[in-house]
Amino acid sequence: MILFTFASMSKKEKRSRPLFWFYILVAYIILQFSWWTYSMVKQNNKITHLEEEMNVLKGNSLEEVVDSGNELNKILHRRWIMITGEGTVFFSLLLFGIFQIRKSFKTENELAQQQKNFLLSVTHELKSPIASAKLQLQTLQKRELDRAMQKEIIGHAIADTDRLNTLVENILMAAKIDNAVATSYMEECNISDYIGSNLKQNIDAIHYQHKIVLDIEPNIFMSIDKLSFPSIIINLFENAIKYSAPESTITVVLKKKNDKIVFAVKDEGWGISEEDKSKIFQKFYRVGSEDTRKTKGTGLGLFIVQYLVKQHQGNIVVKNNTPKGSIFEVTFDTQAST
Repeated sequence: MILFTFASMSKKEKRSRPLFWFYILVAYIILQFSWWTYSMVKQNNKITHLEEEMNVLKGNSLEEVVDSGNELNKILHRRWIMITGEGTVFFSLLLFGIFQIRKSFKTENELAQQQKNFLLSVTHELKSPIASAKLQLQTLQKRELDRAMQKEIIGHAIADTDRLNTLVENILMAAKIDNAVATSYMEECNISDYIGSNLKQNIDAIHYQHKIVLDIEPNIFMSIDKLSFPSIIINLFENAIKYSAPESTITVVLKKKNDKIVFAVKDEGWGISEEDKSKIFQKFYRVGSEDTRKTKGTGLGLFIVQYLVKQHQGNIVVKNNTPKGSIFEVTFDTQAST
């Protein structure tokens, strides 16, 4: 435990070391800039005073000396304005550069942490269904079981392979999105039947401990990509399952509202904070830390959902459910879908 703590501190120190030297450099530049400004003002004043003394030593009349002094004061004032203006522009650009570099450091650190969390979670997500399916098959191989028990074990093994397949598809889809190679082929479809059949197939394969309500208006037609659209359905549904307590209610709604088609998944879970609502669609982002989080997932599901919804000319928003939980509401334009 002590070794792990020291190792973690060492990694943290390594990550913060470039930022530390950056701040040292910034402090040095600001000190040099301050010294440059002070030296310029001091030198400017000194030159002006020397010019005034030279005018006196030349034996000029009092009136000429006064006129020359006034002219020198005007020149001195213009020099001060020039120094102040140039200094202000330089200092503003310096602050802007510092802000942008600090922002880049922060973004890179956040991305590195998200990628680390992704590797930790995806490793667990890959190993768990493989280990579970292997155990189910070994049980069938080593024991003589009745037909009912065999069907139950085979069902669990199929559910594990489905879970593994969904994970692999999400990773592949995220890679396609990043490389801008994701394509879609739209065709007219009765999405009432399509969504209902996809959800019922998933519910039958995995015996959830939740109360699931399907409020689907019949005979709603829309142009969809049949290969990618199930990712919207399943990812939103499983997201509600993951973040809801057993025995709570998950409601799936599909309806027409004015010129819109509304697909919503409602849960009675722990809800999402206002701060997290603006981040949950980012790639790799998951609510909480990987050390304290117990739910399954890789942080790719909602990222993929948002992309696919946009591909289908739709929009997705997150709302608070009443009295608790969240609502993921997807709205499609019927005119754009036909």
